[in-house]
Amino acid sequence: MGLQIYDFVSFFFAIMLDIFFREIRPRGAHKIPKKGPVIFVAAPHANQFVDPLVLMGQCGRRVSFLAAKKSMDRPWIGAFARSMNAIPVERPQDLARAGSGTIRLLDRKGDPLRITGLNTKFTRELIVGDTVQLSKDAGSSTVTEIISDTELTVKNEFKELEALEMLTEPTGSKYKCLPQMDQTNVYKTVYDRLYAGHCVGIFPEGGSHDRAEMLPLKAGVTIMALGALARNPTLDLKIVCCGLNYFHPNRFRSRAVVEFGEPFTVPEDLVEQYRKGGADKREACGKLLDTIYEALRGVTLNAPDYETLMVIQAARRLYKPTHRKLQISQVVELNRRFVAGYMHFKDNSKVIEAKDKVMHYNTQLLYHGLRDHQINIRTTRRHAIGLLISRLIQMIFLSCLALPGTLMNLPVAIVARVISNRKAREALAASTVKIAGRDVLATWKLLVALGLMPILYFSYSVLVFFYCGRFEVSLKTRLLIAWAAWALIPFFTYASIRFGEVGVDIFKSIRPLFMSIIPGEENTINDLRKARAELQKTITDLINELAPQIYPDFDSTRILDPSPNDRPSRSASGTNLAQTIFNTAAQPLTQWLGNDGRFEWERADDSDADDVFFFLNPAGTSAHRRSRSSSFGGVYTPSLADGSRSRSRSRTSSFTSGQIHLGEGFKLEALTELPRDKPFAEVTRRLSVNRKRLGLEGMALAGDADGEDYRAGDGTNDLRVPSGSEPHKCVTPKLKDV
Repeated sequence: MGLQIYDFVSFFFAIMLDIFFREIRPRGAHKIPKKGPVIFVAAPHANQFVDPLVLMGQCGRRVSFLAAKKSMDRPWIGAFARSMNAIPVERPQDLARAGSGTIRLLDRKGDPLRITGLNTKFTRELIVGDTVQLSKDAGSSTVTEIISDTELTVKNEFKELEALEMLTEPTGSKYKCLPQMDQTNVYKTVYDRLYAGHCVGIFPEGGSHDRAEMLPLKAGVTIMALGALARNPTLDLKIVCCGLNYFHPNRFRSRAVVEFGEPFTVPEDLVEQYRKGGADKREACGKLLDTIYEALRGVTLNAPDYETLMVIQAARRLYKPTHRKLQISQVVELNRRFVAGYMHFKDNSKVIEAKDKVMHYNTQLLYHGLRDHQINIRTTRRHAIGLLISRLIQMIFLSCLALPGTLMNLPVAIVARVISNRKAREALAASTVKIAGRDVLATWKLLVALGLMPILYFSYSVLVFFYCGRFEVSLKTRLLIAWAAWALIPFFTYASIRFGEVGVDIFKSIRPLFMSIIPGEENTINDLRKARAELQKTITDLINELAPQIYPDFDSTRILDPSPNDRPSRSASGTNLAQTIFNTAAQPLTQWLGNDGRFEWERADDSDADDVFFFLNPAGTSAHRRSRSSSFGGVYTPSLADGSRSRSRSRTSSFTSGQIHLGEGFKLEALTELPRDKPFAEVTRRLSVNRKRLGLEGMALAGDADGEDYRAGDGTNDLRVPSGSEPHKCVTPKLKDV
């Protein structure tokens, strides 16, 4: 299929996301079917219009997302959404209106379905099939009969405690009237896209939010999947659940991880049950929705509260090896497993005690203005003075490079901040599920920048044009200079952003240097270092004690590493033109900035400031692969043939469930031992003979091109051989023997 307007718009937004985010990393993208119909089910919906853009940029398929018709009616947003083949959906909450009067539940036990109104107008404001929703989203129910203006019956009784308290108040409760929606055209459009082999994306929570846990899922996605298969049983439909994770989703130059789960098909028995209609249809939808919910839980993580989240993040930082950088996907993965372990043992007295110690340690760090990873950096006062002077010079130099671009774009930054904050307040006032309206901030920052930056840059080019008029240059030359200025300003802006963020990283490392220099303050760092060491030992011992109880394959000598199938993001790999040019031009400067080990003080990829707020779980490797990693312990992956377990060893510790497939790992030492009685030349000769006999000249000794590892029971490696051939054993030297 040739290029479409979708591809051009997608490329344009990919550039915008490269600028807004410091890094976007996908995990498990290799699992996505390259052809055929796919329904992408994504959660949590934490970043409004940015979520579909991030997902579309990482899945490698053209996706038609379902979008609220209310949003698509907006001029600019609607134009972009239609160019991306979005499917408009009219939602009941978008058409909700306040009902007249108040409603009460007079006989809670005798007749819980009969609702009585005070000064209500049921016959004029409601019809059978509409929904009555209490204020603050305390509860809702469908109208089954309208008896009079002040009396009606509902389908399901209100059971929530908050709803019952509101309905039994003497003055009654305010309510909203939600109309019954006919979504026949929406489903028909979805079916047509799927029958054509295209992809459809949906956020089953129904709307964006800024909570740490998923909202209850809507059943629309099940009707799409079951309805499409009921009409066309031969359709090879796959459902892929996607977890969206943002490191502070509303902040400029933050990070994101997109997790893709294993594709699955809808069981045929559910399709047959769906065809029967009535109660069977509802039951089939419920079963499929439960399956989707569990699949989403497998690629997301729901923290019970923010306090627990902070404790879990601190424990994860203490448990992992110091001075070991983790990729953002690993950070997310480890956080997820720490929460899983905490939720299982949260009532354990040792866990409660450890939590209190971690909270106290966090408080001490906050009081002294330090980061956890800065505590274990040891330096003499003389060395600290040298580092401080060096970094101050670097910071001043980088500030000079970043200041012009910062001043040029300051008007856009101010306007974007003001408008996005105002939109967040409006969204918060109109929603019953948002906490602070943070889910709309990034969207409006991007929209404002898209609207104002071209105007601002054009204004600068006009100023350059008139400024050139002061000199004796021709009109054509002035136009060329103005055009060149307009074309180069975006690259100048991007360079300022990159220099500025490095300068900020350096600034964050200044305080611990000051504390190392000031007499007496080094005792503070020493006390914190001692407290950290004790706490690290406590947490490690606690994990080693408790993890085997829920993770049979727990192994305290492993740590998770990314799968080779998890390709880096556009931002991470620097594939866009602006970043490539900048990286090449700034290479000498980057080398100079890195000479003093600055990033050992402020590692932006794993710092306290960038810790995870929205989570997802590990990428699963295919079930037929041998997994070579773990986090919170060993891992096994069921074989497709016999269900046997395969295990391997890698570098440090972590813990994981036996049912979770992890990414690839690596070992501290080589996989095999060099025989003491055989010279190295003899080993080399044997390998050469085996290669020639098997015709496998291009195969690596440690595994095949996909990074698979084949190990024999006697500690040697098997070279992969054609079917029917006997495997020949080979050995590789241990690192310390080379």
